[in-house]
Amino acid sequence: MSETKIKYFTPAEAVKTLPLVKQIVKDILYSGYQIKSIAESTAGEIEDNEEALRLADDIKKYMKELEEIGCYYKDWNFSIGLVDFPSIINGEEVFLCWKSDEENISFYHGVYEGYSGRKEIPKELLQD
Repeated sequence: MSETKIKYFTPAEAVKTLPLVKQIVKDILYSGYQIKSIAESTAGEIEDNEEALRLADDIKKYMKELEEIGCYYKDWNFSIGLVDFPSIINGEEVFLCWKSDEENISFYHGVYEGYSGRKEIPKELLQD
């Protein structure tokens, strides 16, 4: 069994992926919205709905694309488009944290802190 090597991003490297990441997240959010709409119109009965199943498969493919880039989708409600990028800041393993309404990657949080523990990335690390 082969181990997957974690890619650690500098803030500048993560920012370079944003155009592609933004498009993938847009696709995930749209598909999630479509599934929610189908669920509302069918009183939550989506297990046998071909369109909902296709959209769920699409979401899995989009998430796999993000993982191939080296980042992870973290918004299971499909409402804010949250993505984490593994990184090292001050010798500590962290996640650079971006959500779909943000222009750039400006925050990070500890591996076990999550979104509520976001802190600003130190300015000196935002330089190329």
